[in-house]
Amino acid sequence: MQLFRIRKSKLPEQNSHIEANLANSKIYVKDLNKVYHSVKGDTVAMKDVNINILENEFVSIVGPSGCGKSTLLRMVAGLDVATSGQIVIKDRNIIGPGADRGMVFQAYTLFPWMTVADNIKFGLKLRKIPSKEQEEITDKYLKVIKLEKFRNSYPKELSGGMKQRVAIARALANSPEVLLMDEPFSALDPQTRADMQLLIRQIWQIEKPTIMFVTHDIEEAIFLSSKIYVLTSTPGTVKKEVPVILPYNRDLSLKDSERFIQIRKEVNSLIEHKSL
Repeated sequence: MQLFRIRKSKLPEQNSHIEANLANSKIYVKDLNKVYHSVKGDTVAMKDVNINILENEFVSIVGPSGCGKSTLLRMVAGLDVATSGQIVIKDRNIIGPGADRGMVFQAYTLFPWMTVADNIKFGLKLRKIPSKEQEEITDKYLKVIKLEKFRNSYPKELSGGMKQRVAIARALANSPEVLLMDEPFSALDPQTRADMQLLIRQIWQIEKPTIMFVTHDIEEAIFLSSKIYVLTSTPGTVKKEVPVILPYNRDLSLKDSERFIQIRKEVNSLIEHKSL
């Protein structure tokens, strides 16, 4: 992973620091607002959201229910439209979906009539990639997700965790610059969820995509990420950017470490918990 470092002696002014940081941005969200209009009036869902994700970073978005985490992700994906503000990936303004972004949803979105291999190949076929190359890419990602033996199986024959592995492989097979993940492990049992956290962390270290990950699970966000954005309740805005200074190579025992627990307490204190 490429880490961003600045020597203060070369960038003495704050504006220079910001410009250098943005030059290394992969996803840049500036002054983003989302307003829903209805006959009953306007509802401000998100207000003045500013986020900067660097090349190859793994960044999680957390916050209370209804703060707009998934809406933000959908806008970055081009599946929803901001009322005002700007979303830039590298040097391109986002105005709709694109092959530069892969999306993994909470629900299992595999095509039930296709085998595991055909699901992974789906985007490759749309792009008219040569058949031999399709097979090579499919073989590669079947190994990455450790489902080589299930190549010819159908989604109904897979467990929930296996289905999400295939969904991740399908997204990665198209070599997206950015991988967007919306609560992808929330429906899994605790053990399978932990296994998937290890897997996606390992995939990120090997494939090095830029990942924007939405989750309600604070421990999950800390374990996976290099930094976390905490959003406020409606209207959602960025309350704080929390750096996650933990070892690059991680295993589940890290969750019991003193530093991990400190970060968990910090993030938890930032989230607004409404009383019932």
